[in-house]
Amino acid sequence: MSAREQRQVASDAALSRQRVVVEAVRLADREGVDGLSMRRLAGALGAGAMSLYYYVASKEELLDAMIDVVFEEIELPPEETDWQSAMRRRAVSVRQVLARHPWAIGLMESRTSPGPANLRHREAVTACLRRAGFPVLMATHANWLLDSYVYGFALQEASLPFDTADEFADMAEDVFLPQLPPDEFPYLNESAAVLAAAGYDPAEEFTFGLDLVLAALEPLRVPT
Repeated sequence: MSAREQRQVASDAALSRQRVVVEAVRLADREGVDGLSMRRLAGALGAGAMSLYYYVASKEELLDAMIDVVFEEIELPPEETDWQSAMRRRAVSVRQVLARHPWAIGLMESRTSPGPANLRHREAVTACLRRAGFPVLMATHANWLLDSYVYGFALQEASLPFDTADEFADMAEDVFLPQLPPDEFPYLNESAAVLAAAGYDPAEEFTFGLDLVLAALEPLRVPT
């Protein structure tokens, strides 16, 4: 056996399902999920591609496990607080986690074989809404509405061409405003100028919309 083959055997022996999944998440964080393949993952692990199938039977099973890692990072709604505060904390946590793993946004609701963290998360959210007095159907509607807002915001935020308020201010002055002559686009020009001066804060923008959603849901519950 050559030295290279010996190293390959040793690397394969050091593998575990957790190591495979964690490395897959790291790769997706760096390069996106579209380019993730068993061959690419095996190369990052220094292992043989076929050896990965001992731990995950398919790419779909790998994606299930990766999404479970993402759900594991999300804070569950605390039981001891009122439902709006609990769901607000959970939603803020989802946004923060998806900012670290933007590739996961489109996969959070796609899994047909959800892992344990995924299921625990959904159970905790449903339990919070049911304890707050939302009937079963209303709790489902509320859950979907909240997730639609959070995932939609996360997707929009991930696609923004700037990362900070300073970058936005520079882009507003150098890129956006020159394309918005006030005689042709008076309201867009005004909005861009005001936002640039005030400082765009995605976290504040997120909380503003989230609080409106939570307030709109309040009348749908039947307090016990």
